[in-house]
Amino acid sequence: MTERLYYHDPYLREFDATLLDTVSHDGQTALVLDRTAFYPTSGGQPHDVGAFHDVRVLDVIDTDDGRIFHVVDRAPSTTTLHGRIDWTRRFDHMQQHTGQHVLSAAFDHLFKVRTESFHLGVEYSTIDLAREVSAKEIEQAEDEANRIVWEDRPVTIRFADAAEAASFGLRKPSSREGTLRLIDVDGFDLSACGGTHVARTGAIGVIAVSATERFKGGSRITFLCGGRALTGFRALRDAVAGSARVLSVGAAELPSAIERLQGEGKELRRQMKDFQARLATHEADALADGASPAGPVKLVAAALPGWDAGAIKTIAARIVERPGYAVVLVSEPAPSAIVVARAPDVALDSGAVLKALVAKHGGKGGGRPDLAQGGGVTAAAADVLSTARDLIATEKH
Repeated sequence: MTERLYYHDPYLREFDATLLDTVSHDGQTALVLDRTAFYPTSGGQPHDVGAFHDVRVLDVIDTDDGRIFHVVDRAPSTTTLHGRIDWTRRFDHMQQHTGQHVLSAAFDHLFKVRTESFHLGVEYSTIDLAREVSAKEIEQAEDEANRIVWEDRPVTIRFADAAEAASFGLRKPSSREGTLRLIDVDGFDLSACGGTHVARTGAIGVIAVSATERFKGGSRITFLCGGRALTGFRALRDAVAGSARVLSVGAAELPSAIERLQGEGKELRRQMKDFQARLATHEADALADGASPAGPVKLVAAALPGWDAGAIKTIAARIVERPGYAVVLVSEPAPSAIVVARAPDVALDSGAVLKALVAKHGGKGGGRPDLAQGGGVTAAAADVLSTARDLIATEKH
């Protein structure tokens, strides 16, 4: 078994160890040491990284037999190793993990809401709560958690067997047996945990809830601690300042300014839709007036740059209000939308024509004998329309 130095001293940044074995793990070189300060991925907390001299530690894995694998970029040339932890990463993880204990305990103390799981990500962390919580409850738990942070309470490590630990009133019962490692936030939280934590709550800095969502019948709370909270504040500050500058309003006026823009945008879209409908009518009449014969049918076959699928359908529908007309319209640029339609008195299967066109020129679609539509046509509009003219001219009417 590997002696886990981080169990007793999470602030240990450098250590000496003896290489016991070199193994292969998923095709990579992994080292087994007699002792280590490198934390392996476990309990929702990611692994440490660092180095042994000039050998980089890429991953740290906890094995079932009590050994810890240190996945490295290459094998070292000596069995006597000096390890260095990436302290910036480690301390960040210590802030987030201890902050999680305090925030979870706050929800438990105030509202008896249990934390089901915890995940420490690269940019933010989450806890999943057993039930949905309100915005007011989140605010109160956040305030309570930060009260504990700012009181700078001691965070201590102690060990007890499972039976003894159960009598201490752990926030969450542990399913582990044997000796348990307990993290004690003085007078506020006691939890079984193998992770790394700060020595006093003040080192967490601040706990800020940044988002919440419904998740599996409960709530997923996203939060930032310490340095991450500062980074998040800076990003939010810059986004707010940039938005306020673009809209020429103060930060406090942003919500109403955005609401006003949304209303204006909605009205503009309504007006554009109305104008497009009117323009479509004029476009349809102009195209119909220029129709050419294809057998007994008057055919409109045209490419329409700048029109979307809904608009060309509207234009086609207007054209085939005229008896004896059929129409094939293709939008531009590619990938193009396509519509095939015919008047009620024309014996033409629009669906069959469209099927033949997409089979030859790409895209997909379908429809009824009177109207069919598709999209994703990648061929040149002129080629598609040429094929359509040939198909309709030779169709039995």
